[in-house]
Amino acid sequence: MAERARQESREAFILHSYPYRETSLLIEVFARGFGRVSMVARAARSPRSALRGVLLAFQPLTLSWFGKGEVRTLARAEWIGGHARLQGEALMCGFYVNELLLRLLPREDPHDALFARYREALQQLAARGDSAPALRSFERALLKELGYAMALERDSANGSAIDPAKTYRYEPERGPVEAGDPASEPVVSGRTLLDMARDDYSDPLTQQQAKALMRTLLNHRLDYQPLKSRRVFRDLLGL
Repeated sequence: MAERARQESREAFILHSYPYRETSLLIEVFARGFGRVSMVARAARSPRSALRGVLLAFQPLTLSWFGKGEVRTLARAEWIGGHARLQGEALMCGFYVNELLLRLLPREDPHDALFARYREALQQLAARGDSAPALRSFERALLKELGYAMALERDSANGSAIDPAKTYRYEPERGPVEAGDPASEPVVSGRTLLDMARDDYSDPLTQQQAKALMRTLLNHRLDYQPLKSRRVFRDLLGL
């Protein structure tokens, strides 16, 4: 890791920040070429700090840091710009995506393809359209990067092509299998699976079933530990 002791102007996003001591912050970042990295931003909360107002979530930054331990030291941060700020529902969706990365992405494991998909998801959310396609696409990319690419076009039991007219159950460690008794188990239509393979969520039933399926698969990878962002979003909707 000696070659990584000092890094200059690396593109990154802030995933989360925590107050640390009197005026500092502990930050979790997603950096291109490095993955998830923990850093301390010294005096970042002090009135005269050059970092105040820069370390914002969902905004592209260039970060410079040094150190070899588990927690690096932030040296400099600059805002790149070019991203609209997330607001309302899009903001809550952004918190959800960030929490997925914090919970599932190993530290310092580069995932440049996922970094690009994350940036794309933020841009889609900021456009204030339907958030579902952006979330489902990113969730699939995340599972793929973690080594759990979804099988969507073949029945995992016999290898036959998914039939849009049939109904399937999706086994987290296996994939889709034609359902015997649709009333007895969570199921998804073949059309939904094929729509997901094309990242096409224009059909309302596909949106509904894809959301339920992705929640099941992600809960499995999270060992069924609840996400805080889901609870907060549910509470807000109940106001």
